[in-house]
Order: sequence, then structure tokens, then C-alpha cells
Amino acid sequence: MQFTAQQIAAFVSGTVEGNPEASIHTFAKIEEGVEGALSFYYDPKYEPYVYQTRSSIILVPDTFQPAQPVQAALIRVKDPREAIGRLLSMYESMKPKRTGIDPLAYVAPTAKLGKDVYLAPYAVVGEGAEIGDGTQLFPHAVVGDGAHIGDNCILYAGAVVYHDCRIGNRCILHAGSVVGADGFGFAPTAEGYEKIPQIGIAILEDDVELGANACVDRATMGATIIHRDVKIDNLVQVGHNVEVDSHTVLCAQVGIAGSTKVGEWCTFTGQVGVAGHISIADHTTLGAQSGCPGSIRKPGQTLLGTPPIDPKVFARAFAVYKNLPDMAAQLRALRKEVETLKAELENK
Repeated sequence: MQFTAQQIAAFVSGTVEGNPEASIHTFAKIEEGVEGALSFYYDPKYEPYVYQTRSSIILVPDTFQPAQPVQAALIRVKDPREAIGRLLSMYESMKPKRTGIDPLAYVAPTAKLGKDVYLAPYAVVGEGAEIGDGTQLFPHAVVGDGAHIGDNCILYAGAVVYHDCRIGNRCILHAGSVVGADGFGFAPTAEGYEKIPQIGIAILEDDVELGANACVDRATMGATIIHRDVKIDNLVQVGHNVEVDSHTVLCAQVGIAGSTKVGEWCTFTGQVGVAGHISIADHTTLGAQSGCPGSIRKPGQTLLGTPPIDPKVFARAFAVYKNLPDMAAQLRALRKEVETLKAELENK
């Protein structure tokens, strides 16, 4: 498939500067550009590549002013990252989808399959399970008994949806992700730990994406709920009875303990840990490795540290923290000096 600069500009509501008939058939990072490729530029530190790249077309901010001649055709847009995202989505949607049921797949007699479903070798669909139209299960993906999967979903290799759980439309479960494993519920006894049955389910609403090896546990009772358009990165753990509201992003290695409520449009960056039975307000951003032991009730904050505080306060506190060894040595020296002065005064 080939597209001209003029066609691309029309799609992303941009304007062409240079040859409107310049054509592309692939994408490339601007520093690795080749002829026939589309690249994008938004970070000033990559500006030298605008003049050096061999890419045929470059998406640039509409405020960009070249300091040197540019060989590529430029398409000026408000936000190159948003524009490249739209183009990549269009490119992906034009790829032909697989359909059909491989002879090595297993479909239980009572399962229901929609139209144009794809089941790869060793995919499994359990008793009473339902698979929506256009959904694809890749090798060793498993949909448990009574589970429901919506339309146009993708379950990559080894993804597992446990019994009775619910997945909405257009969801993506990457390799090794698990929806509906038992919540971590154990009662201590004199003999050890007694398992508490987890009889609830897990629900993913429309347009949710789970990264590789991410886990969303089923509820003890009721449901663990991941609301619409939540994006969950690799190796994230969402505990039982958690509720994550719409459009929230959970980055790599985030862990959320049971029965916590996370608001909408939140962002938890890498390795954030959140305690159980608390609430996080809408539009909260937690910086990397923050630990949240209690509720955050004021919406719209960006916080960092454990417990999370204002990033400027955290930076000042960290500046003190890293100097503590020197400060401790100074304190010991001052204490010794004071003791010496006191002894001299007492002997006069």
C-alpha cells in the first residue's frame, strides 16, 4: 500500500510543505529513516535528524521552523504523536484478519461462536462460553466455562480468561495475561492458612488492553471491574474486588491491593504500589515507585514518593535524604564539641 503526502495530510488534517506527491509505503523512526518511509518529529533533541533522515515524509509540529534545508516533504500538524497514532491505527486496521477454526483448536459442544471468529491451534473454548464476532484466539489462549468474550477482541498466545468472567468489545489480552484467577484470600488458622473461596468474577469493559503477563483477579464476591478504555501494561497486578474507572493507565509492575477504587483518567507510572480498601481520586498521577498507603481524595494531583507528596516537596526532601550521612557526621562532631565546651565551663 502506498500513500502520498497529500493523502496523508488530508487524513490527519495537516498541511503539506514540499512535494505533495511524495509517497510512502512504510514507517520508520526518524533516525533510521529510509526512502519510502514516514517518520515523525516532536522532540527538539531529534531536530538534526530532520535534515539527515532519508525518510520521504516527516510529520512535524505546525510551529516547527527549519534551520536548514529539508529534503523530505513535511506535513505540519498540531500534534505529530497523535497524528502518527492515527496513521498506525489505520495501517493496522487494513491488515487482513484471520478467520476460521483450526482442527487442533477445541470448542466445547455448548460453546457459542460468533461470525468470522479465528481459533488458532490449541486454542480452547469451554462449556457454555461465548465468543463474539470477529474475535481472534491465538495458540493456547483459553476461555473458561461460561465466560463471555465480546466482538473484535484479540487473545494472544497463552492468554487465559477464567470461568464466568466477562470481556467487552475490542479488548486486547497480550500473551500470558490472566483474567479471573483467584483473589489472594486466605484466613490464618492454628494449622496454617485456610483458603477463602473466590466466588465472584472479573469484568473488562470495552476497549481495555492488558499487557503481557498482567493479571486481574476475580472478586471474593461480586466483581473486579476494569472500566472502559483502561490500558494496563505488562506485569501489572490488580487484586480482587478492585474497581478501575475509565481511561486510567497502569504502567509496568503496578500493583493494586484488593477492594481499592481507582478513579477515571488516573496514571500510575512504573512500580507504583497501592494499598487495599482505599480510594484514589480522578485525574491522579502517581510517579514511579510511589507507595500509596491511604486514600487520595483531592482530584487532579501529581504526586511522588511514599506516602505520595508534591513532587517539589519530594525533590527537596530527597536532597536532604541523600545528605543524611554527612549531616549525621556533622551532628556527631557538633555534639562532641558542645560536650567539650560544657566540660571546660564546668571546670572553671
